[in-house]
Amino acid sequence: MLVLRAAALSCRALTALRCLSCGYTACRSTATYIQGQSPEPRIREYFYYIDHQGQLFLDDTKVKNFVTCFKDKEFLVFFFSRLRLNRSSRYEEDFPFLSLCGRERNFLRCDDRPIVFTHLLHSPAGPQGIIADQELLSYCGGAEKLSVPFRPEALYMHPISGRLYHPCAEHSGGVGLVRSALAIELSTFFVYPADQSQSGQPKHFLWRGKKRTLTNELSRLFFPAEGGRGQHGDLG
Repeated sequence: MLVLRAAALSCRALTALRCLSCGYTACRSTATYIQGQSPEPRIREYFYYIDHQGQLFLDDTKVKNFVTCFKDKEFLVFFFSRLRLNRSSRYEEDFPFLSLCGRERNFLRCDDRPIVFTHLLHSPAGPQGIIADQELLSYCGGAEKLSVPFRPEALYMHPISGRLYHPCAEHSGGVGLVRSALAIELSTFFVYPADQSQSGQPKHFLWRGKKRTLTNELSRLFFPAEGGRGQHGDLG
């Protein structure tokens, strides 16, 4: 495991993803690489993987769990704030996302989506002009420094996988996965049509005493035949 130092942060690359009909689907990479390889002078390449709980690992870590994931907040903020779609002409098929950090190319693959929302926060003075006491969804271990305003009406429960999603920045794919533990908490506020069971699609979200009609605006970012990543359970 690389030792990360706050005084000299350096991103490491993101691991392999394949873009299939169900969105960004985790597959074992068919690409050949060596962590820290130098394909040209003064350039280094590293490879990472993010799971459906929002934990970041070096791609070739054999045992991926809370012990082996990256937990340094400053590093995670540095890494994910630079995350973009991979348009580098290198590893694009296997590594759809890229975080450029100086002369380091950091490639990422993910279990579902590269942005995974993990906590609902209140911020007295949040980033990006967020007003006082606004609710935030925090992602990938960055607390309020990696967050977006919470939009309850924009939550989208996938009709096949049952996984829950929320909008994120367009450069990160436009849609983030809600971690299972948080998704289960939020699911209690969904309102279903009277003639429909909770196995169907919710129509409203009851939040802070207000019944909000779900926009389902994220449905456009999924292919019609998508099946989601349902093998991890109905809610992530």
